[in-house]
Amino acid sequence: MHAVNDVSLNIRAGEIYGLVGADGAGKTTTIRLLVGALKADAGDVKICGYDINKQTEQARSQFGYLSQRFSLYEDLTVLENIRFFAEVRGLKANEWLPRCMEILEFVGLEKFTDRKAGQLSGGMKQKLGLASALVTKPRVLLLDEPTTGVDPVTRQDFWQLVIKLVSSPLHLSPNLGNLGGRWRGGEGGVAVLISTPYMDEASRCHRVGFMKDGKLIAEDTPSNLRARLNRRILELRGSPLHLLRHVAHQDEDVEDVQAFGDRLHIRVGEGKAQGVLSRLKSKIRSAGGQVDELRPVPPVLEDVFIALSESK
Repeated sequence: MHAVNDVSLNIRAGEIYGLVGADGAGKTTTIRLLVGALKADAGDVKICGYDINKQTEQARSQFGYLSQRFSLYEDLTVLENIRFFAEVRGLKANEWLPRCMEILEFVGLEKFTDRKAGQLSGGMKQKLGLASALVTKPRVLLLDEPTTGVDPVTRQDFWQLVIKLVSSPLHLSPNLGNLGGRWRGGEGGVAVLISTPYMDEASRCHRVGFMKDGKLIAEDTPSNLRARLNRRILELRGSPLHLLRHVAHQDEDVEDVQAFGDRLHIRVGEGKAQGVLSRLKSKIRSAGGQVDELRPVPPVLEDVFIALSESK
């Protein structure tokens, strides 16, 4: 079994591309192939025209990378961490220092230059990682589940930074390419590839690629992906929830039932919503359950991902 199999990505300048999937889907492996930490058995990886395996230094000079876990030096200060990263990349003080201060202001860490990284909160560590990835003026930004384990407010702040990056004057016009094909790009802001297990984050991306078992099983804009299930999702609220779920599963036109907090999302076959609506309430009441609300709702990306995962 291949960790990543036949994956081809084409990400444009000024675009946020979300690589989405459950744990073990192949998201991190894909990004490690892109940065050259792993070597593919077949295909090629070119970033801004440079082959990551044959022109490693030129390719790496084009991207910034933020891994899942905080990987900077906790006994160094914020400024020392960025300085280390910049000088490893060959930047001189007159190049990295002005750039560094601009970036620290951009991510909101300008008041913490002398604080040791180990004393930062989880969200501040992620912002420091992002600042370190940006100091070399990358044309491509690769973010591997950057908000995993941080609180909702920090996730929101981090995403606001990412959204600003795609059109920020801090960056040169980027080009990004593909894995297993050729990189192409255009004019615009920095190109961002971000992996995430969170569907609400995927909804913020310009395009989304769903991964399962090392393969891309679907790729499109969030709105186009949701449109695949238009008029096929019913929302059911009532009690007891386990009984409602059991009864809904028994209907011949119901394909799947998933809990979404205190309610259920029921996926029905094409053109079957009205029939299910007309008979499900009476079935639940006959079984001793209570229906508070049963109505069609617009699908969310979770609905789409679950449906795709079952069909592939």
